Amino acid sequence: MDISGLQWSITLIFIVLLLAYDFIFHVRKAHEPTIREAAIWSAIYIGVALLFGVFILIVDGGTYAAEYYAGYITEKALSVDNLFVFLIIMASFKVPREDQQKVLLFGIVFAMLARAIFIFAGAALINTWSWLFYIFGIVLIYTAGNLIKDEISAENEEDEANNIVIRLAKKYFKTSEHYDGDKLFTIENGKKVMTPMLLVMVAIGGTDLLFALDSIPAIFGLTQSAYIVFTATAFSLMGLRQLYFLIDGLLDRLIYLSWGLSLILAFIGVKLVIHALHENTLPFINDGEPIHVVEVSIGVSLAVIVGVLLVTVLASLYSPKGQALAIIHKVTALSESYLALPEDASMKERAKIKDELERYAKKSRAIKQKYRDELIDSEQDYQDLVHRARGKHEDYIQN
Repeated sequence: MDISGLQWSITLIFIVLLLAYDFIFHVRKAHEPTIREAAIWSAIYIGVALLFGVFILIVDGGTYAAEYYAGYITEKALSVDNLFVFLIIMASFKVPREDQQKVLLFGIVFAMLARAIFIFAGAALINTWSWLFYIFGIVLIYTAGNLIKDEISAENEEDEANNIVIRLAKKYFKTSEHYDGDKLFTIENGKKVMTPMLLVMVAIGGTDLLFALDSIPAIFGLTQSAYIVFTATAFSLMGLRQLYFLIDGLLDRLIYLSWGLSLILAFIGVKLVIHALHENTLPFINDGEPIHVVEVSIGVSLAVIVGVLLVTVLASLYSPKGQALAIIHKVTALSESYLALPEDASMKERAKIKDELERYAKKSRAIKQKYRDELIDSEQDYQDLVHRARGKHEDYIQN
């Protein structure tokens, strides 16, 4: 696929302008986006990405447009998985809500630059050594296996923010225990020290590098065009900041997301190995001659990716475990909402929340014990939260 310098230039300028607009009008002034703002801009960025696919269809043809859409959907799904780790890092460092936008935008820009380096290095290597498809395929299959293993063993991810880079930074550099707005450095006892904000960005950047090692081989399994790989990856990252605020609190309801992503990565890994067999030059495999096995078309790839994601989401939301998790979240949210009511809140408002709380608390009592043990971190804390909300309502009535 030969892309003209003009098309590359227009694409890069467009992406840079989108990032600049995002920073100037949304991120520069610290604030927490509303659900409405996040939803509107998430829809806009997804719309822009879909329209860019139409641009590729018109300029480069249907095959490349299909490759772009398959790559975009795959990378978008993987980027959603990034959000789980971002949530953990933000929570671990207790980043103020209004400052999280800047951290996320930094993460997106860093991820884009890191992936660009991997993409162009990967494309150059692939053009020289086609046997790299074997390595990419094995990496993805191994990653898919690890995702399943972690899901089965239910490993705790709370140490994501405490990786080797952070430990070294804390050991050898002076760091403040407190934030100073969104500043990376501050003055403490007359000395310039790093703030936790800088450590958060280091953690996000390190995580982005690790995700790039998985995501780039995945999309190279769908297309070998550096332009398609770069644009699909870039547009999948655009809008990730807004998506974070839109689905924060809903992400952990996608309880089978790791299973879905593992299936997609394993599928693309096998596809890469099949492609490597077609291009085989390794002397110890079939005497260095290509092995002609059935290749998976881009149409089949797109159908598998969309189908797996659809089944994953539906299973997460409507399975007994998914519905149990939704009820637990609702009880928790309603209890916290009641406790956060101002003293002058009306009886009507209080009664509405209390009645809904009792309705979901009744559903909660019907949840099977195996789901309660798995989904509730502390049964005692969970029950105490509900009792405090009820107690506050009783106190209001009596007074």
